[in-house]
Amino acid sequence: MGKVIAVVGNSGAGKTTLVRALCQHAVFACGMEQHAGRPFQALFKNEPRYALANQVDYLLSRATQERDLRQTTADILIDGGLDLDFHGFTRLFHARGFLDESEFNLCRDLYTFLRSILPPPELIIHMVVDRQIISKRLMKRERINIATPEDLDLLDAFIREWLATLDPGKVLSVDTTTDNVQFTRTVPLLLEKINRLR
Repeated sequence: MGKVIAVVGNSGAGKTTLVRALCQHAVFACGMEQHAGRPFQALFKNEPRYALANQVDYLLSRATQERDLRQTTADILIDGGLDLDFHGFTRLFHARGFLDESEFNLCRDLYTFLRSILPPPELIIHMVVDRQIISKRLMKRERINIATPEDLDLLDAFIREWLATLDPGKVLSVDTTTDNVQFTRTVPLLLEKINRLR
């Protein structure tokens, strides 16, 4: 069974791009975000009443993806993942009023149950990127974005609160603000860290 490495960070930080860059330099099983395939994503973008359905769908789909990937022998890279979907986005949508208290508690109970039957990632790579750069990326994106540039500070705070509860030895924060789009400076550093887990 391979080790799970989750790449987390703010919306627009470049998680998907970094995962793809790492996969070009080493063999990983990958769990990518699947925005286009999620049935409630577009509905939620237009109708806040679909927030609960969207979050339950994401939590279940990311848990299922992680469970299936854990059956492989290769190390696993997760783009975002179950923990980010709860600690980052579910908390954000609750704070914005898209989820009421009972709906948030339902998502929390579901997340807690799912994580109780799935071990947590062996390593979390936390991408740190300048807020202005992320804002520009979000404005240019063609895919559906629920989080907006106005949400970045709050989402970042939620992510950092969650990471602060974890074993510091399992969290690797990397500032990729000045790296290029291929992450040529960041990738070798991350691969060295990942190789130490093997």
